[in-house]
Amino acid sequence: MIQDRKGYLIKDREISWLNFNERVLQEAENSQTPLMERLKFLAIFSSNLDEFFRVRVAQIRRIQRISPKKPISEFQSSPDEILSEIQQKVVSLQERFTQVYQNQIIPELNRKKIFLKEEKDLSEKQLDLTWEYFRANVLPQLFPVLIDDSKNPPHLRDRSIYLAVRMERRDGKLPPKHAIIEVPTGIVGRFHILPESGDEKHIILLENIIRAYLPAVFSIFDYDQYDAYIIKLTRDAEFTISQEESDYSVTLLDKIQKSLKQRSKGNPTRFVFDEQMPKEMLELLIRKLELKHVNLIPGGRYHNFKDFMDFPKVGKPEDYFESLPQIPVKRLDRAKTMFDEITKSDLLLHHPYQSFDYLIRLLREAAIDPQVTSIRITLYRVARNSNVVNALINAIKNGKKVIVLMELQARFDEESNIYWTTQLQEAGAQVYFGKPGQKVHCKLCLIHRKEGDKTRKYAHLSTGNYNGVTARLYSDFALFTRNQELCEELEMVTDMLFSNLKRSGYKHLLVAPDFMKKQFLNLIDFEMREALAGRSSGIVAKMNSLVDVDIIRKLVDASRAGVKIKLIVRGICCLVPDNPNISIISIIDRYLEHARVFQFHAAGKNLIYLSSADWMTRNLVNRIEIAFPIVDSKLKERIMDILQLQLNDNQKARIIDGVYDSHKVGSKDSLALRSQYETWAYLKNQENLWQE
Repeated sequence: MIQDRKGYLIKDREISWLNFNERVLQEAENSQTPLMERLKFLAIFSSNLDEFFRVRVAQIRRIQRISPKKPISEFQSSPDEILSEIQQKVVSLQERFTQVYQNQIIPELNRKKIFLKEEKDLSEKQLDLTWEYFRANVLPQLFPVLIDDSKNPPHLRDRSIYLAVRMERRDGKLPPKHAIIEVPTGIVGRFHILPESGDEKHIILLENIIRAYLPAVFSIFDYDQYDAYIIKLTRDAEFTISQEESDYSVTLLDKIQKSLKQRSKGNPTRFVFDEQMPKEMLELLIRKLELKHVNLIPGGRYHNFKDFMDFPKVGKPEDYFESLPQIPVKRLDRAKTMFDEITKSDLLLHHPYQSFDYLIRLLREAAIDPQVTSIRITLYRVARNSNVVNALINAIKNGKKVIVLMELQARFDEESNIYWTTQLQEAGAQVYFGKPGQKVHCKLCLIHRKEGDKTRKYAHLSTGNYNGVTARLYSDFALFTRNQELCEELEMVTDMLFSNLKRSGYKHLLVAPDFMKKQFLNLIDFEMREALAGRSSGIVAKMNSLVDVDIIRKLVDASRAGVKIKLIVRGICCLVPDNPNISIISIIDRYLEHARVFQFHAAGKNLIYLSSADWMTRNLVNRIEIAFPIVDSKLKERIMDILQLQLNDNQKARIIDGVYDSHKVGSKDSLALRSQYETWAYLKNQENLWQE
């Protein structure tokens, strides 16, 4: 935590992010969380940490190579200090991770007669069956690299796990030999289910199968003792896109395809290893892999825990979260067409409580509707099997003009987006891309429809991606509207995206990078003036991250002036409250809280904006974003009710105080309230009331 030159306390963003991941780990530590869901939270924790080292730590290391001792900014310490603090925090979290897995989850699995077998635990029958599986499926995929006499460091791939093997002779007649074997989880799969024994279920991990048959892998050598330890290397995932004038003829698509190849060669940022590995063996690996300036993280027997997201479906119903069936939207289910219902009034859906397939239905109807002439859409993260893109291709086949902004720089989704770009282009869509350094992050779809002698516009706006897979896991709002003033401004945004026209004069939308930040600051300023004048004021804001220093300072100023500010921040929160007028919570539960909602009292008007933009400088200044207003009074009321449910959460909410950001909100003096379950019940009741 640093006090900047203006006297505001600012939390370091990297440590704040680690505090968020600690809250994820707490869900795995919580014995009230169903057993198989605890495994998934461990997997999420592990996957989060991978990305943290691939992106954030990698960036700090790049700065460190230039200026290790100089503070990164007035509100961040030097790279050396930050990396040291990260190392201490991560080692501590990794120890807790190992403890919960070994001392809580494994015994509980065993109690439920689910056994994760190590190679030494296999019966003779299991050894025979496993040998056949190994010989046929695994051995052909193993390619050991001997490292003792190698002059060039072996290349370890990012996001892969390896067995570091030590071979010895018990009689000492041969010197020890060392090798590295990549565990081919992407080809074979991490988990192998053994034949059931009565009511017991036995599962063995791929690396343990390999351990069992190391003599067969190294049969050409005359060794009789083998020890193997899991290791994993994380690499810098950032790549650069050339913007030189001489390169102007090369398309952004070509540049990104070329740059993706750089990612596999990124500098190492983290080396995770089995802490049982002998010290001399670890030192050999550090030397041979050239890991002198890399974060060394000791851990348990297993790494790449993200694979546990695909753990076999074993266990009983009580070992998983109870079912929350998606709530049907009766208005839409009974409607002849989506256009008919959107014409009557705006519609607001809340995923995953309500189905993402209503958007697919709209696109499917638009594809065959003779009155529809064109569809404009922005795509950021596209599912591997995308019904959104399939619907767009179908629209092209039916003679509609389809114009797509495909963001090729959506980190870690570049290859998927490139694939769908090719499919769309081949089908006949006009596909545009963002430009280097300025991602298009807004989510909008605009449909033009001839009605009589006029062209009417229909829009779908969302806080989340057009991705049917994540829409079942992420909590987001989506608006269907025919509001022509709003749709006209959305057309101005698409003109900017597709024709590179500079547009201004937005009266309803908040648009980044040119206007959004200034407008948010003005809205906070208004609340501050109202409070100073003794009038009612207030701000409720929900987001993934709060990082922008100008916004933080303005919020603190407003709170000091008497504005009651309630924040729900899932991840990074650099604001440190210095007075009781600011309260901050974070909610971690079965769904990923992803919606961004901004509510301002505004002299009783209760202005509400939904957006895909966080209060981060990258969103407000370096990306194309929109925040769209909710104008329907009933929809406003629904959003405010849901926000209040979250603010009242005393089961999955944590207090963010800037010092230790993982205090649980207690429930001693009130009924237990878990906001995601209450939101589901609230929306279900809303649908029942509509039917009545």
